[in-house]
Amino acid sequence: MRIPTLLTAAGFLLAGPARTLAQTVGPNVDNADTPFIRNIRPDRPGQTVTTNILRPGQVQLEVGSQRQLNPAAGTSKAFSRGLLRVGFWGLMELRVEQDYRHAPEAGNSTFIPEVGTVPAPAVGPFGFAPLTVGAKMLASSNQDNRSQVAVLAEMTLRNGDASYTGKVYEPAARLLISQQLGQRFGLEANLGFRQRGFKAADTSRGQYVGTLALNGPLGEHFGFFAETYTTWQRTTGWKPGLTSGLYWRPLANLRLDITAGNGPGTASYAPTGSYLGAGVSVRLPR
Repeated sequence: MRIPTLLTAAGFLLAGPARTLAQTVGPNVDNADTPFIRNIRPDRPGQTVTTNILRPGQVQLEVGSQRQLNPAAGTSKAFSRGLLRVGFWGLMELRVEQDYRHAPEAGNSTFIPEVGTVPAPAVGPFGFAPLTVGAKMLASSNQDNRSQVAVLAEMTLRNGDASYTGKVYEPAARLLISQQLGQRFGLEANLGFRQRGFKAADTSRGQYVGTLALNGPLGEHFGFFAETYTTWQRTTGWKPGLTSGLYWRPLANLRLDITAGNGPGTASYAPTGSYLGAGVSVRLPR
């Protein structure tokens, strides 16, 4: 009698975890109405891209601007970004990103001995940057799972203002991972790579990026986010950075944020250093 009893107990123990796993990753996950899933989750203002995939037919617009606190003489003090996301069928969304470098403000100057103070020459490109197009695809079969894995593939084109010299096609890819904590908090991580051009020699000049971000509520409509990230290139080594901020969400599909950060930009032509920023994200329909 002991052997059947042991077999029955073993079967029960094995079936328990199997049922739990099925409830976690199965198609009938009861998680769709939690604030973490229901509320808007933008891919800005930090460096971390979320695993959130828009539903088919949904459109989300994210815009923001940041002001550099210690720009070099003659360089842009402000940098703006716009991101348009469109939900597509097959657990995928299409994306278009447009960056813009503002021209240096009047009054920038430099002192030259025996000459005096003269206007500082403009350094670097300004105006509309080359456009970036891409697609984000979910690896799991359900958008409401507490744990998610997605893949982001992007391509930066060769258009943009003529001041952006040496333009080439820039492929990029990221692995996106998220874990829902409770009903509202979320932990997100990215691991990715970007390079300029498709030649083998371009790989050695590519940029690796890794991020880890935490976001959650401070009340019914207010919340915070904080992230740490780093880039790595063979020529420059490791360059860590930090981003933090607060957001206000008056509606489930509308979010406003203010940010502060310091570190390298993970996208082409993005400025580096310390900055303050603000932005808004809206999703239609809900």
